[in-house]
Amino acid sequence: MKKRTSKYISLLLLLTSSLLLPLPAHAQKKDKETLKKEYEASPLYQGTSIGVEVAGAAGYLLGGDALSSEIILQTNLKNRFLPVIEVGYGKTDATNDANDMHFKTSAPYFRVGMDYNVFYQKPYLPGYLYVGLRYGMSSFTYDASGPDMTDPNYGGHITVPYADLGEKSSAHWVEGVVGIKVRIYKRFHMGWAVRYKKRLSVTEHENSTPWYVPGFGKNAGSSFNLTYNLIYNLPF
Repeated sequence: MKKRTSKYISLLLLLTSSLLLPLPAHAQKKDKETLKKEYEASPLYQGTSIGVEVAGAAGYLLGGDALSSEIILQTNLKNRFLPVIEVGYGKTDATNDANDMHFKTSAPYFRVGMDYNVFYQKPYLPGYLYVGLRYGMSSFTYDASGPDMTDPNYGGHITVPYADLGEKSSAHWVEGVVGIKVRIYKRFHMGWAVRYKKRLSVTEHENSTPWYVPGFGKNAGSSFNLTYNLIYNLPF
């Protein structure tokens, strides 16, 4: 996990370097005081963007266990504070190769949060670096099933295959986000982000525990993942 996380961070830093290209001559001539005055005079509302996360769907098409994708709606306040809502859909229909246990679920998920533009006083840049927080939740049902099993106390095989179907569950978690957004053409942007997810709670049952949580991923105490967004800034 540490090696994979390091790879994510290294990739993000490499992509961030694209923001540090030589600045236009007119931007280089502006001193900090001028930039500060321009920022203070700028309007509070500076537009809304809509985007779609595509890395989760791409991973599924390439053979991953789970499909996940979301729509992102974000507002820009003073080019500094960026409140965001994310509405997505996640599903899995997978079998564990080690024990032949099968798990199936599909459901929407929701996140709400805020990003902070580290480069808020540099509107001339083609993009920015941001940090953020999210609160996420999902309510879902799942099926868990498996083959005949051995009784752990008395030995022998249970003749009826294990099945726990239609169990209701819900999960809540928080996420820390570090990412970049870069303009690629006019109002079109793309962005990358590394997310650290920390589970707050998940509903378990006597005979089964959710293996996968829509929007969170595999049910563990915490995890990292990398997202890739295609974004359009709406006219205003």
